[in-house]
Amino acid sequence: MTTQPKRYLITAALPYANGLKHIGHLAGAYLPADIYVRYLRAQKRDVAFICGSDEHGTAIPIQAMKEGTTPRAIIDKYHHLIKENLADLGISFDIYHRTSDPLHHETAQEFFTYLNSRGQLIVQESEQYYDEEAKTFLADRFIVGTCPVCGNPRAYGDQCENCGTTLSPEMLIHPHSTLSGSQPVKKKTSHWYLPLDKHEDFLREWILKEHKDDWRTSVVGQCKSWIDGGLQPRAVTRDLDWGVPVPLPEAAGKVLYVWFDAPIGYISATRQWAIDTGKDWKPYWYDQETKLVHFIGKDNIVFHCIIFPIMLKLHGNILPDNVPANEFMNLEGDKMSTSRNWKLDLQDYIDDFIKKENGGTQLADTLRFYLTSIAPETKDSEFTWKGFQFANNSELVNKFGNFVNRTFVLMHKLSHGKVPPLHAAVMDDTDREMLAAIGATKTKVEELLEAYRFRDAQFEVIMLSDLANKYMQKKEPWIVARTLETTPDNQQLIDNCLHICLQVTANLAVLINPFLPFTAKKLLHMMKVVEKMLDWENAGKLNLLSVGYSLRAPELLFRKIEDEEVKVQIDKLQAAGAAKAAAETAAKAGEAGAKPEKPAEKAAVPKSASEPKPTIVYEDFAKLDLRVGTIVYAEKVEKADKLLKLGVDIGTEQRTIVSGIAAHFKPEEIIGRQVVVVANLAPRKMRGIESNGMILMAEDAGRLFFVNPDDNIAPGSGVS
Repeated sequence: MTTQPKRYLITAALPYANGLKHIGHLAGAYLPADIYVRYLRAQKRDVAFICGSDEHGTAIPIQAMKEGTTPRAIIDKYHHLIKENLADLGISFDIYHRTSDPLHHETAQEFFTYLNSRGQLIVQESEQYYDEEAKTFLADRFIVGTCPVCGNPRAYGDQCENCGTTLSPEMLIHPHSTLSGSQPVKKKTSHWYLPLDKHEDFLREWILKEHKDDWRTSVVGQCKSWIDGGLQPRAVTRDLDWGVPVPLPEAAGKVLYVWFDAPIGYISATRQWAIDTGKDWKPYWYDQETKLVHFIGKDNIVFHCIIFPIMLKLHGNILPDNVPANEFMNLEGDKMSTSRNWKLDLQDYIDDFIKKENGGTQLADTLRFYLTSIAPETKDSEFTWKGFQFANNSELVNKFGNFVNRTFVLMHKLSHGKVPPLHAAVMDDTDREMLAAIGATKTKVEELLEAYRFRDAQFEVIMLSDLANKYMQKKEPWIVARTLETTPDNQQLIDNCLHICLQVTANLAVLINPFLPFTAKKLLHMMKVVEKMLDWENAGKLNLLSVGYSLRAPELLFRKIEDEEVKVQIDKLQAAGAAKAAAETAAKAGEAGAKPEKPAEKAAVPKSASEPKPTIVYEDFAKLDLRVGTIVYAEKVEKADKLLKLGVDIGTEQRTIVSGIAAHFKPEEIIGRQVVVVANLAPRKMRGIESNGMILMAEDAGRLFFVNPDDNIAPGSGVS
């Protein structure tokens, strides 16, 4: 959208109401969305910020069984907790709705009926697992058995949470239903499908041409991989008793698939918001002058960039203008995992920091600041408690907070607590450069926010405070004050320094507000000004504080994070992870009578195979980022008989990989072959070529074989 939109519709991914959310969720979707929305509001633009709890799907009744309660009790519990947690951290939704609400059921059913009545859905018959005792079809998660890989007796029909292997019910040893304990059988059933394959041409034009330059490379790359891999019809309905009932008489016992009804939750939430505020919701979803932006994590790209846009197009709605999806955030050297308890829940952070600080809004902003400073906008990032401490103590305390505090202390000491005048006659180049930096920072921050580069935008604001610190240090008004008895006119030099620093402070309040809203409000209190000052039109102005206006005494904006606090959190994380692992080990041993079922026999290892290597723990294996890739070009490396230079498409990018397979394969023979790539291997140079990854190969009697999937799948697909 090249012209300024008439209105903005901003959505953040609906959090699943089956448990608490962690900092990865906050950093991935809710915080960047909130920053953008606060900026738009400061611009006085018409904006609706929409979110709510995703409350359907199999994970809800499964969690209910774990907690010995009902699905309704689960969603009620976590809906309110998630809503409160996000509010405590300053996430300012215009509405936080829920998909269990009757208005959502009505909206989702109307959407389904609209598509179905116009022939946009197809009906297909398939075989699914059925529990004859419970008389119900079973989702994969309602089937458990022994994992054929590690022997875990409680592996689910879609994944073993002990070893991480992706499974299907057919792979389990002695599978049984979690509902009755009986062995399930296959039974035919009919469902409605959305034929995604019919819309590939539209997606190629819309995403790969129209948005190839303004969407993030990782987003376009993942979409391209899915489209090039060939889209297939996707089931819109399923056999389940928890969800939105399919509004057809012949569909008794069937509900809308959660992937279909959840994004419609954005629409139903907008409808409820319009009811609450007396507005018309339809322009936000039907008018082409509306700018729709989805904030999500990369695991949601396919749903928000391919599937939901097809649904919107068929329904006559507007399409998203951008989907600035973030990568993942890791924690202390490992991937965040709820199942392994390797996470930092928002609730834990709020309990340990915010509630202990008598409201502790400063520490809400500290988390916002650090997460934005390491935002995974272009690649996975990592939260460390030492990094958190450094960001707070070095950037917020020593730069931003120190500058504001010094300015207020000196203003009260050297200017009687009032804004001093600016004396043009004694201004020098340093003064003028400092004033010019205010306007320049405003321009940079604005451009970066419009481009969804929130990490860089926040950095520019902090750099303004750092520049102002250096300016004050150069001017040294406290030293100049010692000369006033002999040179009274030097008061003008003090006045100029403090006047400029106070105008910088006022601008910092405006510029930092989208990122650190609690800090911005504290600055308003200290300056005794109203919230209207935070309007974006005030950014860059040099007269925000009037000469002679008295200001309040300084208050510390931030406090230091001590080493002991960091140690407590690291110890807590490691203890929680260890306790979870111990509990799972004990549970498995107990369920199997302290003797797990023997896994399926493995194929005999050929004598030519390499000798076994030392045993590693699962955490070591989990560090590997294994992805499916497609070889798009191959060529020999000069003066290297064993090396081939390969171009490998891994979905989000094309990698150059040097592989020692030239004696086994001709370059022209392997183009188009799918391979498994170690994607997070550190780069290394071979014959002057930087190799970014490794191709996995199997060896038998001196011959090499590619390790690859049986069927062609989308490049970038994970291997576990």
